[in-house]
Amino acid sequence: MDWVTAFVPAGKENFNACLVVVDRYSKHVRCLPCHKDDTAMETALLFWNNIIATCGVPKVTISDRDPKFTSEFWTKL
Repeated sequence: MDWVTAFVPAGKENFNACLVVVDRYSKHVRCLPCHKDDTAMETALLFWNNIIATCGVPKVTISDRDPKFTSEFWTKL
């Protein structure tokens, strides 16, 4: 899980980032449009609605040490 943030705002919601989630087993990639200034709560909701709701809870999650992915993110989930 990581962000790509070098986008020009686009769409009716002016998304300017993408949360990238990769299933290491199947190599399936999900790119979820978001905003680079989203909070931990907004990121947790994005993950819940687009990953957990459709694929289930992952056994292992690997991310960088971004503050949005630390304990606050998991507390919000």
